Amino acid sequence: MSSRLSLIQGWAIALYSALVRAAEPLLRRKLARRARTEPAYGQAIEERFGAYTQQPEPRSELLWIHAVSLGETRAAAILIAALREQLPGVRLLLTHGTATGREQGQALLRPGDVQVWQPWDTPAATARFLTHFRPRLGVLMETEVWPNLLAQAQMHSVPVVLANARMSETSLRRALRLAALARPAYCALSAVLAQTEDDARRLRLLGAPVSAVLGNLKFDATPDARQCAMGQQARAALARPVLMLASSREGEEALLLRALAGLPRPWPFELLIVARHPQRFSEVAELIESQGHAVSRRSQWGADLSAWPPPAGSVWLGDSLGEMALYYSLADLALLGGSFERLGGQNLIEAAACGCPVIMGSHTFNFSEAAEQARQEQAAARAEDMQQALQLALEHFARDDQGAGSQAARAFAQRHRGAALASASAISEIWHSAASIAAPELRA
Repeated sequence: MSSRLSLIQGWAIALYSALVRAAEPLLRRKLARRARTEPAYGQAIEERFGAYTQQPEPRSELLWIHAVSLGETRAAAILIAALREQLPGVRLLLTHGTATGREQGQALLRPGDVQVWQPWDTPAATARFLTHFRPRLGVLMETEVWPNLLAQAQMHSVPVVLANARMSETSLRRALRLAALARPAYCALSAVLAQTEDDARRLRLLGAPVSAVLGNLKFDATPDARQCAMGQQARAALARPVLMLASSREGEEALLLRALAGLPRPWPFELLIVARHPQRFSEVAELIESQGHAVSRRSQWGADLSAWPPPAGSVWLGDSLGEMALYYSLADLALLGGSFERLGGQNLIEAAACGCPVIMGSHTFNFSEAAEQARQEQAAARAEDMQQALQLALEHFARDDQGAGSQAARAFAQRHRGAALASASAISEIWHSAASIAAPELRA
């Protein structure tokens, strides 16, 4: 039976590898298209296929951390800060898959660190990546399990940890349908540090070696104090509350504008929309204007909000990156992007840390336990659709004149801290016990 299973798994990885290799030209074309609006996608393209110009420092072993996109990189920043305390002088190899993740990651680098694109998941590219950089240990953030990457790490004797790990029911069902491919990848991990008991249970069903349940790293994030102060000061200058659509995804802005069409103007609140992806900023501005509303963009307000407040009657558009603490501190209430379409919801923890309660839609499977905890602790409410969310927002503004929602949000965020220290301790232990694939003299 085991030989038959091994044969099936062998065929699965062979077929997968052939498909991934065949998709390389499609990836190159996609990157070229994305580079027209986001130039970073056109930079260092060959890194994605295992060709590198950066050389690690001699006699230096690297701790490899993979954070695919913006959200994972922000979580990685929290973990890296804790790791640098426990592993003084450690050199990082930081990899990403998106332009926003790579841009955010640049701020985490110190002399001797290296940053490159994530290798495309072919046997050749992943092998060249590991051979070139020779990391002692790899840390994948949250969900980034790639079959060939894990197989090659095992072949190169590089232990790999899945940190801040999560697994939704939807992802589990998908993985079980591809069990011949997924199980060997999850079994190849050296350790898994899960966010919740439910995540741990799902990951174990795929054979993942879950060693601990440590909570969500994002609770340990500290909002930018300057941004928070600037947002609070800007809010104090307003006569009406601020409703924010936070990290919205395609289609959600239209849902909100349709729901608002039934309200008489002027609305009893100011409206701020912050789209999740920067390439959509202009598209969202055009959508707002097509509905007959003037748009005031964050980029027009001045770096220090010298042009505040925006013109009366305008819809505000947050067209900047890295300023979510400013936006959440400015808002009295946020509608959670990604939860009003079947997208799993965005992270609500940063909103809570800034004292901004949220209303979430039906689809929060990416952060199901945090969403339910926030609801139980009165830091969040749930709506079936955007129309009901708008009604809940109006009710919130009518009754919450003492800031109870803000206090509940901050208390919720504070109560669940601690994952960063625990995760760094677990990874540091593996780092010290890991056998380097480099020459023995490097371990001296």
